[in-house]
Amino acid sequence: MEIQVVGYAHPDAVRLIAEVQQEYVIRYGGMDVTPVDPRQFEPPRGLFAVGYLGGEPVACGGWRAREADGPGLAAGDAELKRMYVTPAARGRGLSRTLLRHLEATAVEAGRSRMVLETGTEQPEAVALYTSEGYAAVVKFGVYRDTPESICLGKALTPAVPVQRSADRAPGVV
Repeated sequence: MEIQVVGYAHPDAVRLIAEVQQEYVIRYGGMDVTPVDPRQFEPPRGLFAVGYLGGEPVACGGWRAREADGPGLAAGDAELKRMYVTPAARGRGLSRTLLRHLEATAVEAGRSRMVLETGTEQPEAVALYTSEGYAAVVKFGVYRDTPESICLGKALTPAVPVQRSADRAPGVV
């Protein structure tokens, strides 16, 4: 999968976001009403990406910087939003690839924790996140008092650069 940073208002992102909103309608009976401003996903305080297979947009997701501006949030947080893979492209590990890409870009932007809100009707999402080290955090956002809401978080750690010994060839550790 080729991942491109496109912005929240890019036509491919808009189409995939509309699809994920319909997924919420099917699973929860309504669209996600969390306030979202496309400008929140502009670097360096956010990012939105689309994954392509054979030139076709099949996955999307992004993060936006959050601070200690509400219950459950802390300085340095990045909130994951609109993770989605089209039904025809599921089961290939694309969401895991996209999630790791988003985490890496959040680290590069200086974010120290990734947080997200999902729900009981998205068991595939819960399984993905928990398998990637996410654990329950204090609930946040507009759904924090909703029983179906699940809030997860994970500390983000910068990648450790490989140290080369002066007596070894480049690329040999």
